[in-house]
Amino acid sequence: MGLTVRQVNTITESGRHRDSEVKGLYLQVTPKGVRSWVLRYARGGRERMMGLGPVGTFNLAEARARARQARQLLHDGKDPLAVRDAQRREQELQAAKSMTFGDATEQYFKLHQSKWRNAKHRAQFLSSLKEYAYSTLEKLFVADIDTSLVLKVIKPIWYEKTETANRVRSRIESVLEWATVCGYRTGDNPARWQGHLRSALPARGQITKVQHHKALPFVDVPAFMTELAKREGVGSEALKFTILTAARTGEVIGARWSEIDLDAKLWTIPGERMKTGREHRVPLSDQAVAILDKLPREGDFAFPGMRKDTSISNMAMAVVLKRMNCDSTVHGFRSTFKDWTSERTNYPRDVTEMALAHAIGNKVEAAYRRGDLFVKRTRLMAEWARYCTTPKRDATVTEMRTAHAN
Repeated sequence: MGLTVRQVNTITESGRHRDSEVKGLYLQVTPKGVRSWVLRYARGGRERMMGLGPVGTFNLAEARARARQARQLLHDGKDPLAVRDAQRREQELQAAKSMTFGDATEQYFKLHQSKWRNAKHRAQFLSSLKEYAYSTLEKLFVADIDTSLVLKVIKPIWYEKTETANRVRSRIESVLEWATVCGYRTGDNPARWQGHLRSALPARGQITKVQHHKALPFVDVPAFMTELAKREGVGSEALKFTILTAARTGEVIGARWSEIDLDAKLWTIPGERMKTGREHRVPLSDQAVAILDKLPREGDFAFPGMRKDTSISNMAMAVVLKRMNCDSTVHGFRSTFKDWTSERTNYPRDVTEMALAHAIGNKVEAAYRRGDLFVKRTRLMAEWARYCTTPKRDATVTEMRTAHAN
């Protein structure tokens, strides 16, 4: 006889209790008292057990109905477990395709944010997409995003904000590439440039010209440094230090005393603060050390800001330049330094590039480069400091001896 509702509600003995009304249906009770329905059947000469759900969710009539559906599949030559697994995979696939662009962006960012060493660059990834792409793409499924939608985002800003537009395009491409790899979409990436959008949009070089940072001619640097020496304030000291070390603005304003060894005349910038991601050693000239010696020791930042435990802002040095009516950017002094080394010294180009902490573009050269040319750079930066701080120099500067460059 088949099981009764009363039996289903009262049986507590562990084991399988057969219901003879539907072949293979059992009420299963585990030693811990967990009660569920199972269907026992044979397929290909092997016994199989298919769970039909907990007793608390399905009553006896419902369990019998589910068992009959499974046996109908067996009658049609189908394995009910295989059919159910296929249905679940299809449901998962459909759920995966329901990933929106906004959700995909957030997940991509969480997984990849560590590759942006600069906090500003990390913030720009999300902010640029939210500002330019979200109004069109945020609520759309990534599986539905096509070329026309990408162009709807990019076209309005391609001509007026070309560099920004290309960064947005590249970020959309990265998010959609991640979504494809994760199974949330299929097909080619509609945001890719090569072989695709380049046919729909003019190349950036045809629209905008590269805007170089304004730089002070190196022959004017000694006179400029003489005037700068008359100014007081942390911003002025930071600017002098930046010029003498040929460092980037972010590297200087983020400089910490824990990175600086005054006795060794060495400033070691950790990789996470460098654009290249690699630790960079900066040899400090006597003039650079003198600047650091007279700075206040207020917290760990070498160039402290107005508030406790903060550094000066990234505009502090630009303000000094503006007040001095200097037609140069802070970053432009790196170009000034490079021009000086090229025209007035015999130091090899790779020494200059290493002093500027430029990444090595040639992969073969990068593979063989082991040292950081520190000894040569120490001499180079000492010569640069002497040049910068020696007033009333002649228009022609004595070239560095070849021996000093080797």
